Amino acid sequence: MNKNIIKLSFLLIFIVFTNNIYAQESFIKDISYPYLEKLIATAKKNYPEVKLRQSQVNAAKSNYNATKFAWLDGLTASYIYSPQNSINLSTPTIFKGYQLAVSLNIGQLLKNPATTNAAKETYKVAEYQQSEYLLSLEAQVKRFYFAYLEAQAELRLRSNAVLDAEGAVKQLKYAFQKGETTFQIYNEQLNSLYNQNSFKVQAELATFTAKTNLEELLGTKLEEIK
Repeated sequence: MNKNIIKLSFLLIFIVFTNNIYAQESFIKDISYPYLEKLIATAKKNYPEVKLRQSQVNAAKSNYNATKFAWLDGLTASYIYSPQNSINLSTPTIFKGYQLAVSLNIGQLLKNPATTNAAKETYKVAEYQQSEYLLSLEAQVKRFYFAYLEAQAELRLRSNAVLDAEGAVKQLKYAFQKGETTFQIYNEQLNSLYNQNSFKVQAELATFTAKTNLEELLGTKLEEIK
């Protein structure tokens, strides 16, 4: 084996070593917690399910408030008129003229506390369900945000690997044309470039998918959130 082949072998080893270094790259440094809080706030504001839960809470609250005064339904008021100059022996009255008569439905009055308590519990359940969903939504936004950053890091990794592979192919092509390396080594690097391009396409798809998943929760484009 001549010196040129040895040099090319070291070049290939260097490329593999460089790719391993890229593989150790972490996306943690890309995390912005203030920006993440903005994403969570945007999702809570825009996502339709949040609005639905709030409407359920509002409806339960309105029903609960209405039951507090439901006992008034048991009251019946009416006017009675007794002429000033008349005597009714069958139903004698003390007062003459217009009188207000009020009757109370005892059954309705006794039933009202139970109805009010049931409405109150329904209201509390709606609030608990809303709180539970908001926590779930917040966790989902975080997961999708981290997945998006991970996909971006993977895409950077694959893009750098493609650049390295392209550089190696150019050098090996030149060396092969000069007869300084074998076709097998050159062909292997071509296959490596093909594989790296394939990995890059997969990383691009993963990045766009992660972005779409996150934007679905946000109800808007990431570019619009500063």
